[in-house]
Order: sequence, then C-alpha cells, then structure tokens
Amino acid sequence: MTEEIVWRIAGGSGDGIDSTSQNFAKALMRSGLHVFTHRHYPSRIRGGHTYVEVRASPEPVKSRGDGYNCLLALGDSFARNPQEDAYYGDEEMKPIVENLDELREGGVIVYDEGLVDIDAVPDFEERVEENDWHVYPMDLRARAREKGREVMRNTAGVGATAALLEYELDNIKHLMSDAMSGDVLETNLEILEDAYEDVQGMEFSHDLRMPTGEHDEEQVLLSGSNAIAYGALDAGCRFISGYPMTPWTEVFSLMSKYLPKVGGISEQVEDEIAAAALALGASHAGAKAMSGSSGGGFSLMTEPLGLAEMTETPVVLVEAMRAGPATGMPTKPEQSDLEHVLYASQGDSTRVVLAPSNIEEAYDQTRAAFEIAYDYHVPTIVLYDQKIGGELRNVDESFFDREPAPDLGATLTEEELAEAAHHSAGKFNRYQHDPGEKGVSPRSIPGQKGGRFLAESNEHTPQGHISEDPGNRTAQVDRRLGKHDSIREQLNDADGSHQTTHGDDDAAYGIMTFGSQQGTVEEAVDELNDAGYSVKSMGVSDLMPFPEAEVTEFLESVDECLVVEMTASGQFRGLVQRELGRFGPKMHSLLKYNGNPFEPAEVVDGFRSVLEGDEPATTTRFVPAAGD
Repeated sequence: MTEEIVWRIAGGSGDGIDSTSQNFAKALMRSGLHVFTHRHYPSRIRGGHTYVEVRASPEPVKSRGDGYNCLLALGDSFARNPQEDAYYGDEEMKPIVENLDELREGGVIVYDEGLVDIDAVPDFEERVEENDWHVYPMDLRARAREKGREVMRNTAGVGATAALLEYELDNIKHLMSDAMSGDVLETNLEILEDAYEDVQGMEFSHDLRMPTGEHDEEQVLLSGSNAIAYGALDAGCRFISGYPMTPWTEVFSLMSKYLPKVGGISEQVEDEIAAAALALGASHAGAKAMSGSSGGGFSLMTEPLGLAEMTETPVVLVEAMRAGPATGMPTKPEQSDLEHVLYASQGDSTRVVLAPSNIEEAYDQTRAAFEIAYDYHVPTIVLYDQKIGGELRNVDESFFDREPAPDLGATLTEEELAEAAHHSAGKFNRYQHDPGEKGVSPRSIPGQKGGRFLAESNEHTPQGHISEDPGNRTAQVDRRLGKHDSIREQLNDADGSHQTTHGDDDAAYGIMTFGSQQGTVEEAVDELNDAGYSVKSMGVSDLMPFPEAEVTEFLESVDECLVVEMTASGQFRGLVQRELGRFGPKMHSLLKYNGNPFEPAEVVDGFRSVLEGDEPATTTRFVPAAGD
C-alpha cells in the first residue's frame, strides 16, 4: 500500500487552486487520513503560477514532504503573455514546466490538454521515461465548458485524480454540497462524476493508491492564523485594530469576522502607526486588545511599541514575517524579521517575544501572550511567518476545549485603590519604584474612583509626571527591565515549557531551530535516527526573555549542533550566541532564503555536511561553526 500521497494542484491565481485544495484536504481528513498542506502563490490578484500541496498519510505528518508524487496541472488561464520570450516567460505553461523538478520517480501527471501544449515542454518525453512518470492527458477545459464554466475544470481534475488513486468520491461530494447549492452544485457534481467514471475506464500504469486511515476522535482542519485568532478570542481579546498586509491579513480578517459575535470591536485604520496606537488606547481604557502587521507595517509600529513599554500599557502584537527587505517577496515565507522584532526600539526594551512552531503552539502561546501582557503590563509579540500562517493541518477538535480567560491581570478594583498609595495631591502612584512581587505596579482603569494618573511617554514619577531626576530614572528603568527576570521565572515554573525537544535525550548531536521549521526538523531527526545517526532537536519559542537554562542544557549535552533557519544572515544562531557565546564553536548554520520553506531532506543533507563534509542541497547554504 502507498505510504503517503503528496498531491500538488497547479494553475494560475484565480483558477480556484486554493479553495479546491482546501476541500480536497478536508475530504481526505474526513476519510481518516492525516493531512498537511503547503501553499505557494505569487503577489498577484489574478494570474501567475500558484500551487498547493496536500500531503496525506495514515500517520501524523508535521511538514511538507520531500517532493511530491501526484500532479494535477491545470495551466494558467489568466496568463499575461503566453509567449516563451515574454518578460516573465510563458506563464500559461508554468504550472507544468515549473513543477517537474520536484516530482518523485514513479509519479503521476494529469494535465489539462485543453490549455497545456505538452509538446512545448522541453525534453518532456525523455524526462517521463527517465523518471518512470505516468502521464494522463485530459481536456478538462472542454469538459467544464460543455457543462458549465471554465473554472469548473478543477472539479474535473479532482475527479480524475481521485479515480487514478482509487479514492471514493463520497466525502468530496459532501463537502461540495456544504459549499454550493442549486444549479452550480448539480453542474459541479456532474462534471466530477463524469471525469471519475471516464478515468475508471482507463488502464492504469502506475502503482500509487490513496492510503487509508482512521482517526480516534473528531478532527478539524486549521492554519496557524486560525489558531492565533482562536487563542486571542479565548484569552478574552475584544478589540483589534489593523491595516491589511500579507500575510498578517488572515489573522486580522478572522478576528474581524468573529469579534462582533462575542461583543468585540474590529477597526481597520489608515496605517500601522494608527493601528498600534488605537490598540494601546483600547487597552488603556480596560479592554484586552491586539494589533499586528508584517515586516514593513511593523516598522511603523515601533513608535507606539515604545510608548507601550514606557507607559506599561499591556497589548499583544502579532508579526507575520515575509521575505524582505522592503516589499521583498510578500507571499513567500522567511524568518528574517527576528532581529527587527527583538531590537527595534527607542532605548532599552521590555517586550516579550514568542514564536510558536505549529497550530497547537500558536493557540497556546497566543493565550500565554495575553496572560503575560496583562499580568506584567508589557507588550507581547507573537512572531510567526507565512508558512505557519497559511499551511493547513488536522488537529484534534478536543484540543481547543478550554475555559476562556477574560481577567484583566494586575488591575485594581475601586476598593483596592482606596487602600493604595497616592501622592499628597491625590494622584494614584501608578508607577511605584518598588511595588514588590514581580516588579509590577498595579494599574487602574480610567473612570475608577481614586485611580487618576498620567500615562506619559516621557520618563515619569510614580504618578506619571515628567521627570529627569537621575534617581527616579534609574529606579524606573531597573523596575521595568526587572520584569524580564520575573517573566522568565514564571515561564520556567509553568506546567509545560514553550521549548520542544524531540529524539533521544542521550543523542550525541543536536539540531536547533525556532518557529515554523520545527516540524520539518523533527521529521529529519526521525529519518537520521532511522539511518543510524544519534540526533535530537530543540525548537525554541521563547525568544525574549531567552530560555537560557533550557538551551544551555541542550547545547551542553551534544557534541555539535546544526541551527536551521530561514534567514540569510543566521539571525537565530546570532541570538543564541549573544546569550550563550561559549557554545559558538559547536554551532553550525543551515540557511534557506529562496522563498520556500525547508523540506526534511534538506535538513538531513545539512546535518551530513556537519559530520561527513557532504555538500548540502543546492537550495540551502551551510555555514560552519566559527573556527572550523
């Protein structure tokens, strides 16, 4: 039986590639399989080569696969110029031409001969023979036009590949019935069934078949963006402000959809400075608030971020990394905003930065971000990228069965304010020099009796008045910075660590990463251990304050460590060496920054570069430890 199917549907933006792949993935999940999707799309509304992979297996999967084994190539019906010598090449043909390099040996190709001229694909016949590919041309375009509209050719393609993989249509039909009705539904069902039946009558030359599986409990298909939004809602967030920017827009859109249903408010404003400032205002007024953006927009948020740190106004920001600098590649994943998010500041900062690695962590750590922000009165940032934000994976529905957390943290009631310290003029000592436990000086909410104070961006006295007194300045900075120690202590004492280890505790070698590459690294570790190596991994989520004790224990336990990240300059390795410089000689870097996330095989190759001096994959760059 086939161990896994990695199905790739390729076409042009606007051809329904994303919605078709989501429905196919959901159908496979409902069939009892574990699924994982990877989306690749251009920065265009219509046209331009786009594809989505759906990986399906009876066993849980944590990453995109190493290549894929089934291609549905629709062509690009919105191509700008179907000429080979055009500035961007023959876009009509890219959905097949640009996907052949990653197709595994023995793979299946279904292409729309109504749009794709296979004779124009260089060396196609030779490559088919060399790789034992199995090719099934079908005029999907004509089928769709005959019965409905051209966009329905993706439905015909799904029916064809389902038949080729001997996958029953029941779950696909149910999903179509949920999403459509009337003549549109009937036409799509007819196209689906006709293509399926026609292909069933063919003689198959391939061995691929859809695997079978069974889930122990109800599953849901989610992205990291879904998880961040649900985590915020369950944490009691009732206000969001933002300005659209890929890929953060998905979190903003989800929050804007759901907030009104729970009595919350969403505001789209004129720019990211206003977005962050509005969230601070909402938090100051007593709401749990958040905002966010991607790299360029987050740059504009630096000023209100500093204001939040100085006024000690709790807020949660999300930063969705993409390839930069400037506009860069807006729809491609990268992790190179790390240093920007950690250090962009006026003066010494007191922010907290968490980088979840998967859907479950995105939910848990978003809730943790609100708890920390409102308990310690600091801005907390959830750092992720387009990969985790857009990929879909099945998760146990019961995972999200949690109690909501509406508490506003370290906030005083009017009864408590009556007993609290005040200046002789009557103002509340909001910013006490020595408030005791955790270094957190409790706050009041505007309108509370006895809670009047100034929220001032200048350095200030305990009541909030501007002050440049050296003693006051030192006391206030020390207290604010001291919160990091208290937060780190709380995170260390928590029931579960945000750092994730995988593999044998006694392994001789380590692989370390942060954020979205963790699942890929874990699959690579399993593959390496199966091959006889002794390897374990650590995925780090707490970036500020840094988990010094946990990372130290991991690095001390291994002879050498490969640091995997989607940056060109090794920013995460630089962070580790800044905090734990003595381990620099045993840390090597594996870097990828071409717009695609790592595949497990690339990490395996990078590890072998450390031990055996092999050349890593051409898509990555290996940087040895200092002194090697």
